[in-house]
Amino acid sequence: MKRRPLVRPVFLALIVIAAAVVPQVAKPEHGEGGAHDHHRHLEIAAAAMIPTAPKLPRDGWVATASSEESTADNAAARVLDGDRATIWHSRWRTASSLPQWLTIDLRTAQRVSGLVYTPRADHRNGRIGRYEIRLSLDGTAWGAPVVTGMMADDETVKTIGFAVSSARYVRLVALSEAGDRGPWASAAEIDLLGDPGLPPPTQGDPSVAGVWGPTIGFPLVPAASAVLPGNKLLTWAAYAVDNFGGANGYTQTAVMDLTTGQVSRRQVANTGHDMFCPGTSMLADGRILVTGGSNATKSSIYDPRTDAWSSAPDMTVGRGYQGQTTLSTGEVFTVGGSWSGGRKAKAGELYSPKTNKWRSLPNVSAAPFLTADPAGVYRADNHAWLFAASGGRVFHAGPSAKMNWVDTAGQGKVTDAGTRGDSRDAMNGNAVMYDIGKILTLGGAPAYEKADATKAAYTVDITGGTPTVRRTADMAAARAYVNSVVLPDGTVMVVGGQSYPVPFSDQTSVLVPELWNPATGKFTKLATMATPRNYHSVANLLPDGTVFSGGGGLCGKCATNHPDGQIFVPPYLLNPDGSRKPRPVITAAPVAAAGGAAVTIGTDRAVKGFSLVRISAVTHSVDNDQRRVPLSSTAISPTSHRAVIPSDPGIAPPGNYLLFALDNVGTPSVAAQLRIG
Repeated sequence: MKRRPLVRPVFLALIVIAAAVVPQVAKPEHGEGGAHDHHRHLEIAAAAMIPTAPKLPRDGWVATASSEESTADNAAARVLDGDRATIWHSRWRTASSLPQWLTIDLRTAQRVSGLVYTPRADHRNGRIGRYEIRLSLDGTAWGAPVVTGMMADDETVKTIGFAVSSARYVRLVALSEAGDRGPWASAAEIDLLGDPGLPPPTQGDPSVAGVWGPTIGFPLVPAASAVLPGNKLLTWAAYAVDNFGGANGYTQTAVMDLTTGQVSRRQVANTGHDMFCPGTSMLADGRILVTGGSNATKSSIYDPRTDAWSSAPDMTVGRGYQGQTTLSTGEVFTVGGSWSGGRKAKAGELYSPKTNKWRSLPNVSAAPFLTADPAGVYRADNHAWLFAASGGRVFHAGPSAKMNWVDTAGQGKVTDAGTRGDSRDAMNGNAVMYDIGKILTLGGAPAYEKADATKAAYTVDITGGTPTVRRTADMAAARAYVNSVVLPDGTVMVVGGQSYPVPFSDQTSVLVPELWNPATGKFTKLATMATPRNYHSVANLLPDGTVFSGGGGLCGKCATNHPDGQIFVPPYLLNPDGSRKPRPVITAAPVAAAGGAAVTIGTDRAVKGFSLVRISAVTHSVDNDQRRVPLSSTAISPTSHRAVIPSDPGIAPPGNYLLFALDNVGTPSVAAQLRIG
């Protein structure tokens, strides 16, 4: 089949790492109370970001390919001629097959941090879908891919970033054609990015610092994410893969198969819901409830069993940036959210999966939850930290300095729970339940943006009813727009953030994660990330005990879009030489259990204990359903154990959990999935 070259202008840039791109004003965020000042934010982003990666000069470069259609003037050299009207195309007059590759020889070893792929603009034929990039110093020895991913099936320029490395040869491997249309590959132009001037990533002893895997390219900026059954990760952005604004009635989603590494993209339009800046909750049956956001009153449900989205009833109040969590009753509580749907105090409401209805809670006013943000309620009622407790109650841990108990029965009730020690308001900080009734809060700033973040961290113990707050050791770095993830052993990984939060900026990025140990109350520095993870970033615990960190940006043609992610291998899985530790294996476990049930768990060796981590969803650093529940267990034999599921659904709210076995040195197994309730 002939792949005749045609030409059309390239008009949009999809940015993966910070690159020199002229900022463009994003569409204003939707809200009945007024639009967000994006022009101002993008001007800040342009002037205040980490050093950009310059394009390397092409002097003397040579391009070669696995095959080329030279008879149609589609030779590999065309990707270096500076003319977007000419293309390289793999052989198409005779039989061809995948994978296809294109290699750039820089003639000398240079520092490289990214590849810019300009697809042919005239026709979809040959656009690269799944890809990997490999580097070599001699053209013979090729290491593992430095980045893998899937490119969007369109004519936009793709800038694919990876950790700065020294290389003479850079190879782009096409593993599939976009849309799986055939065994071909093509490109109009290829550029490479040099060293952005950042300090090189530090690794240290892997058994102390952990290691990061290669960058994984996504066909969108993952601004929200959720772990799914079947070892998959659901992500979504907004109406566009790299931008947001308005109420467009559809959402760009992508699912990553964690087993194969493949990422598939889909536009969800049947629910009429732009699911940007929503509330997120995992329901008791494993479905994901997404509420509000750009379409402020809409609610949508994703069912991983059928891979289908459906509409849920509209909320009684339009919301965006609301706090939300699943309760011990299986209902879902949400409050606040004046970013969208009008700037006003927004009382709580409750969703019942049994009746498929929302119920207002007029006595749960937003007022007790507000911070003293200078932007007023528009920012003051955002991103509440909410934790389910017994009897359908909710504990509100922040980000306001004041804490509260919420009773969701009847018309609801809010009771003052005191202040979070000497903490100030901590907007865009983070909170996670690392043990039964024990919460770690960290970071944040007294205002949503343009205010110094804090290093401070606190523990809040709610097991006694009256919260006990203690100041724990400070983090090494101040952080806002930060994610935290509780690990199976009870430690908490802190990822990304800025010391001076500015949306859509990578300036003051904190690239060194930290690990908090509840036994010592101290933080330890981990291996440096390759990419900033700030505003609109996510982090999730994966079933194999590793951590996914991705996203950041989602601001159109700005220089700080990060449609990619990395997987972090924590220290508990590694020996000092970087090899993997032997880990226990769960050989038998129930797939479901009621609260209070005693269950039998088989392992391939003796273990120290078991823990449950609730599967949850995260957006804008908020992951309220995330919690760790250590299990009480006794050994029946060295490889058979009896564990007891907590009888109180306030300790283990109904839903899907990752069940981990931990050996005597704290190395976790790959998780089994267990549904409680």
